[in-house]
Amino acid sequence: MTGEHMTTRIEGTTPVETVIARHTVKRAIWVAPLVIALFTILRGLDGLIGSTLGVAVVVGNFLLAGAMLSLAMRISLAMYHAAALFGFFLRLALIMATMFLIVQFVDVDRLAFGISTVVTYIVLLALEAVAVARGRERDLDWTS
Repeated sequence: MTGEHMTTRIEGTTPVETVIARHTVKRAIWVAPLVIALFTILRGLDGLIGSTLGVAVVVGNFLLAGAMLSLAMRISLAMYHAAALFGFFLRLALIMATMFLIVQFVDVDRLAFGISTVVTYIVLLALEAVAVARGRERDLDWTS
């Protein structure tokens, strides 16, 4: 059995992992303005730029996670498990590397950038976990 036949899909075309990543990004539309406004009030224009970059890094990370897991599932179940386990650590390392690169080349408020990245990541992850646990994600149908 190939990985393509094992991939869990929604509405016949989109892998579950990609849908979950998109849901998380949609929640960022509500979370991001709050985080950015808070750091704009506390740190001014530098806080606005730093927190915006932090939110962008997190959103990119969630989209990467969905794409990586969907691709791994097409290959094999073992690859999916490896991507889920090692991919988490790889993406955290990628977040750190991205943050280090940004602060090397852009004069950014490091405090706003760092805190907004961590807070946004945790809040979006928690919101998605609660939504899935409570069954609010009606379009996630793993039984089809």
